[in-house]
Amino acid sequence: MTTLQQTAPGAAAITTRQTGLRRARRALRPARTLPGAFVALALAAGLGATAAEVVSGLLGHPLGWVPVNDLVDLAGKTTWPELSTAALVTVGAGLLMLLLALVPGRSGLVPVETADPLIVIGITRSGLRRTLRAAAQQVAGVKKARVRLRRRTIEVTVVTESESSGAMLRQIGTAVGDRLAGVGTLGTGEVVVRLRRKGR
Repeated sequence: MTTLQQTAPGAAAITTRQTGLRRARRALRPARTLPGAFVALALAAGLGATAAEVVSGLLGHPLGWVPVNDLVDLAGKTTWPELSTAALVTVGAGLLMLLLALVPGRSGLVPVETADPLIVIGITRSGLRRTLRAAAQQVAGVKKARVRLRRRTIEVTVVTESESSGAMLRQIGTAVGDRLAGVGTLGTGEVVVRLRRKGR
């Protein structure tokens, strides 16, 4: 297997666009909609049922949804050391929810450079992989190509005929780099080309 690693065209310009990259990543960050909706629904259902039970109990017609009297008796008989496990579980669940809210998820979009700083555009990771794979497969002698988007690199693995050479690696790197520059993605880093000869 032969490897070529090169900086994608325009990498020097990418370093000067860090502000735009940060803005795009912030705008394209996936929302924590599902965990937030789950927590909101669980709290609304639990607190709503408790409020309804308390009000109906004060009116003399308890609903029986929440065993308020049993919970009050249990709280009066239980000491703090006996609640340590339940308290730890509750604290752990709260910390997990805070972590889900604070830590950004992995975006399914790669930021794309735009002329207007107020516009943020992204291309799907699968779409970027497809377009870069097509660029690699257009090079003569390439039978098959696979693209992986890493954190700081784009890894292109191609399968070629046995007579492939280092010049082909440079052609593939140039083709992928040119397509990447044409798309205008931000913060994608280096292009790494790995060559596998057919039959290995």
